[in-house]
Amino acid sequence: MVARDIATIHVSATVNGERVELDIEPRELLIQVLRDRLGLHGVKQSCDVQVCGVCTVLVDGEPVSSCTTLALEIDGKHVETIEGLATDGILDPIQQAYVDCAAIQCGFCTPGMVLSTKALLAQSPSPTRDEVKTYLSGNICRCTGYWNILDAVDDAARRLRGSEGQ
Repeated sequence: MVARDIATIHVSATVNGERVELDIEPRELLIQVLRDRLGLHGVKQSCDVQVCGVCTVLVDGEPVSSCTTLALEIDGKHVETIEGLATDGILDPIQQAYVDCAAIQCGFCTPGMVLSTKALLAQSPSPTRDEVKTYLSGNICRCTGYWNILDAVDDAARRLRGSEGQ
């Protein structure tokens, strides 16, 4: 068997508001590029098969599992990770709601939960409890318990609706 160089593909994307230019291998996963190349370690790796939600990031505002998304799919798109939410050291209202409602224990699932919550509230500013449960059903928490997370989503929705009038 003869070793061959793998051709790279040039990708341009906006990650957390900053333009990035990358030469990637076609087989590279988004999680690998975010963690290993861009140093964004808030993106966690767990199941590697798109069932736990820990690796969730937003691509053009939609939640995706970065563990099963090819990095070449972000070409020309906007990617948001947990590192992109806080502004000047001030937590995003969703992050603050998770803190205030004690919806964080070990924190491993939290980045994916918060980003999924952001996507949900962008689509539905006043979701019912059942809608929240359904939307977050792809995000698994192993230690906090879901009541505090549901409370945090409700609180974040109130905060965001309140800031719209300001």
